[in-house]
Amino acid sequence: MDSVEEKVEMLLNGEGLEVPDSDSDHVQAVTLKKNVCYIVSAVIFNSEGDVLMVQEAKRECYGQWYLPAGRMEVGESIREALRREVKEEAGFECEPITMLLVQEQRRQWLRFTFLAEVTGGCLKTLSEADSESLQAQWWDPKAPLPLRSQDVVGLIDAGVKYRQKPWFPVSLPVNMPCSVVCQRLLFVFSCKEQIWLLFAKHTDGSDTDVRLPVIVSEKGYSIERAGYRFLQGCMRTNPALQFNMHGLLGVQHDSSVLSQSDGICFNTFVAMEPTEEGVELSSLPLLDNERYTWCKVTNQSLKCKILQRIKDRSFLPMNKV
Repeated sequence: MDSVEEKVEMLLNGEGLEVPDSDSDHVQAVTLKKNVCYIVSAVIFNSEGDVLMVQEAKRECYGQWYLPAGRMEVGESIREALRREVKEEAGFECEPITMLLVQEQRRQWLRFTFLAEVTGGCLKTLSEADSESLQAQWWDPKAPLPLRSQDVVGLIDAGVKYRQKPWFPVSLPVNMPCSVVCQRLLFVFSCKEQIWLLFAKHTDGSDTDVRLPVIVSEKGYSIERAGYRFLQGCMRTNPALQFNMHGLLGVQHDSSVLSQSDGICFNTFVAMEPTEEGVELSSLPLLDNERYTWCKVTNQSLKCKILQRIKDRSFLPMNKV
């Protein structure tokens, strides 16, 4: 159990772990531009608090304004895609500070929004207009501007709030390969001042070798729904309990490993909690699947870290659109 707890602590620290075989019955490798689409966007402020915006050159939104954003290309890492899009659309070189938000639309696309900072280059002007953008400007969010979509307002607000008071640790993608879109679940149950974690047993059914469950998300279903369906299928229904997907501990992706490069693993924190406040839980939920087991956290330091993260709601947000 010591080595397993060490791996849990690594995830809490934003690190990655090798992605094992999944616990899903149907597994389909993903290929960028074929059955998966990743988008990056950047929230960048200047010293006055203005945000970097670009004027669209696309026919369907010509002349409107948006954050520097675009689709990842084959062979790019998430960070490389961010740097390229900001350079092409705004003229600046940049470096990511942290991911602010991950959004998904039923696996049709996944968007990674970063808080980033300028490290070089010059603001793109109208004389440099091309198919990527017409120009870039620093925008005071209080001033009027014809926006391509109002969703940009929420992304900017998230950047403002994080700069004022970060509510989760800096989170940047970890370079580790994965062939599918999946999530590794850190599933927590707290009972009588004890912390229990859900683990998958070794393939031979023994309790001596366990790991955190890994669930594949199929296209057409949200990643969140895939996690809930898995949990509902491996434990008995209890009307006094509910699943609460708090957010992400980290994101794993590596575009450099051929045939294993287009997938992403989301390390997701989920807790089973009372449906009503003030209700005290007295026993572990019963499992209906022999492939899984509850293991008690014995490391006091790890237990405190888990409880503190829950108390602070200190997780990278992941939302459905």
